[in-house]
Amino acid sequence: MTMISESKALFGEWIAAVSSGIDALADRFVRSRRILLAERDDGRFAASTISPESDAALPKVSFRLEGGKPPLPREWTEAFRGSRVEVELQPVHVMTHLLDFPDRASDFLDGMIRAQIDRLTPWTVNDAVFGWSPPAPIGNDRIEVTLAATSKLKVAPLLQLVESLDGASVAVYATAPVGRIPLVDRRLRSVIGPAVNVPRLLRVTLLSAGIAAAASLLIGAYWSDSLQSELGDVQRRISQRRAALRLEANGTASGLDLLAKRKQTTPSSVMVMEALSRVLPDSTYVTELRIEADKVQVVGMTQDAPSLIRLLEQSPQFTRATFFAPTTRAANESGESFHIEAHITAYFGSGT
Repeated sequence: MTMISESKALFGEWIAAVSSGIDALADRFVRSRRILLAERDDGRFAASTISPESDAALPKVSFRLEGGKPPLPREWTEAFRGSRVEVELQPVHVMTHLLDFPDRASDFLDGMIRAQIDRLTPWTVNDAVFGWSPPAPIGNDRIEVTLAATSKLKVAPLLQLVESLDGASVAVYATAPVGRIPLVDRRLRSVIGPAVNVPRLLRVTLLSAGIAAAASLLIGAYWSDSLQSELGDVQRRISQRRAALRLEANGTASGLDLLAKRKQTTPSSVMVMEALSRVLPDSTYVTELRIEADKVQVVGMTQDAPSLIRLLEQSPQFTRATFFAPTTRAANESGESFHIEAHITAYFGSGT
C-alpha cells in the first residue's frame, strides 16, 4: 500500500509539473488581459486594465470587499474571466523591515527570512504572507533586502474574489520605496481556458499509452516462445547465484547486520546538520559547512564565538571542538567571524 501511495503521489507531482510547463508555454503565445486593483486610502479598490487601449471600453469602477462578492458591471465580470489580476495594497496594511545579511546568504534567504517572521511581525509564519525585494549589495560583503508582510486575512477576500470571477491568476503586491514587492502569486486555472482540462487530458493520454503498451506486450508474448526459455535461464542463474552467496556468507555476519553496523558507526550528514541547527543560537549564521570523515568544520558569523565551543562540547554529537583559524571582527560589523572544527560522535541508530 505504501508503494502504491508513493506512486500515486509521484504521478500527481509529474502531472502538476507538466501542466505548469504547458501553462508556461501557453503564457508566451496566449495574451491574457491584465487587470490592476489598486487599494485607495478609503479602503476601496479601483479596477483598471494595464493596457491603455482597452480602458476606454470599460467603465470606471471601485468597490469594497466587505459583505462578500461586490456587484460589478457585466463588462467587468467578463473582463475578469481568464485575466491576470494584480493587486496593490496600501502601505498602511503592510509591515516592512530593512534586513541585512552576509552576501553568501543570498541563496538561503527564503529559509532565513521565514525563520524570523514570528519575531519581526505580529503574525506567525502560517498566518502571514510575505515577500522581499531583490538583494542589494551594501559593501563589506553584505546585502540588504526589504521584507514586506501582511496577514493572510487581508489577502484571503481578494483571492476568493478573483477565483469567483474565474480569473486565470492573481498576484498581490506591497508598495515600498524600493518598488513593488510580491506577497502572493498564484495560478488559479490554465490560461488555455476552462474547456481544456490539461491534467485530465494528460491522464487519458498516459492511460491510453499504457493500454497500448500492455497490448503490445501481450501480443509479443503470445507469438514468441523464446521468452519462456529466457525466463527459465534467468531463474537458473538466480538460483546459482543465491547458492554461491550462501556459501560465501558462512561464518560471517549477514548482510543486514553489516548494513546496521555501518549505519550505527558512520556519521549521517543530514543528522550532523540537524544537530548543528539545534546547538547553534539564532544569532549565528553559517556560511560554510564541511564534513570530512569524522570531522566537521563550520565557518560563519556570530555574536560570541567562544561560547560556540562550549555549546558544541555539551552536545552528544560533537567532541574536541576547537578553532582552526583565528576569530576576527571587522570594524563595521557587529558579529565575529569564526572557524570551528569538531569531531563527530557517530552514535546514530540503535545497536539492537
